[in-house]
Amino acid sequence: MGSWNLRKELGNLTAEMEITNVSEYQEIAKQKLPKMVYDYYASGAEDQWTLQENRNAFSRILFRPRILIDVSKIDMTTTVLDFKISMPIMLAPTAMQKMAHPEGEYATARAASAAGTIMTLSSWATSSVEEVASTGPGIRFFQLYVYKDRNVVAQLVRRAERAGFKAIALTVDTPRLGRREADIKNRFTLPPFLTLKNFEGLDLGKMDKADDSGLASYVAGQIDRTLSWKDVQWLQTITKLPILVKGVITAEDTKIAIEAGAAGIIVSNHGARQLDYVPATIMALEEVVKAAQGRVPVFLDGGVRRGTDVFKALALGASGIFIGRPVVFSLAAEGEAGVRKVLSMLREEFELTMALSGCRSLKEITRDHITTDWDPPRPVPRL
Repeated sequence: MGSWNLRKELGNLTAEMEITNVSEYQEIAKQKLPKMVYDYYASGAEDQWTLQENRNAFSRILFRPRILIDVSKIDMTTTVLDFKISMPIMLAPTAMQKMAHPEGEYATARAASAAGTIMTLSSWATSSVEEVASTGPGIRFFQLYVYKDRNVVAQLVRRAERAGFKAIALTVDTPRLGRREADIKNRFTLPPFLTLKNFEGLDLGKMDKADDSGLASYVAGQIDRTLSWKDVQWLQTITKLPILVKGVITAEDTKIAIEAGAAGIIVSNHGARQLDYVPATIMALEEVVKAAQGRVPVFLDGGVRRGTDVFKALALGASGIFIGRPVVFSLAAEGEAGVRKVLSMLREEFELTMALSGCRSLKEITRDHITTDWDPPRPVPRL
């Protein structure tokens, strides 16, 4: 009973302390969650340099606001793969959400739908594609890991299609799992009362205990290290759904992804959980946008905690952004209400940033609204 009372007290804490920004949910999640679970969500690979950099890099981009523009009406709506959404802020795939809250992905799906935006369901969700679809209407994408057994992959993609998912986000940066030392120390494994629901009937839903990270052992046993560009083409033979390639951070791979038939690119370093010392995604974004040359939309994943971050990503050419950790931390703190609050806070901050920068619609956000360390000196306008 003691731990339940503690959770109740911590629940009261969130009521007492008014949450005024997205980052505040992380400390509440840390207090509420078992150490193994919190560390799994929060940590990055190795020295966690990229984990810090994903956040810090935003602070090196400054605004050049335009003034005396009528900003009485602001339109944040946009379309992603022809689907109309209320704002360019979407939910990234985050695994095993029932570790954060008993309602897990159900709560997240409802919160995304209420906010009029897109949720991406992880392959490693603790709720199945069918269960998430049962929460009601909503635009949902499915994140895919490619298993060694391609029949498993084909079956999963078909199930996602049948359940009304609208796109596949193919994760391409995980032929092996990054070295996440907190998970090794904690001997991370999925709690016994949970399963990876999408794989339950395939005897792939459980994670064995291991001498290091149970997830790393699971990936080593199941995920296909031979994954290559030809598999992106193979995927298009088994589904009509558009494929977003998630995990691209270079111009070279952007060009290959487009040639391979990608419908869009998600600039991502997997929340800094794979290869440490890759650049922050906001630093890699412009290179990818330039290489894409407008042929496909480019999205940013990683480090977004403020509406100002969303604006900076759009000014650098992103068509939208995805949030990951804020979802699981707010879910841990307050369930569905927490996720709703994160989405509404980001929405309000983004709207305010647009107004104070003199932008009334997303198409008015330009590269000239920001300045970065790497910009060439600006010519002084002649009077």
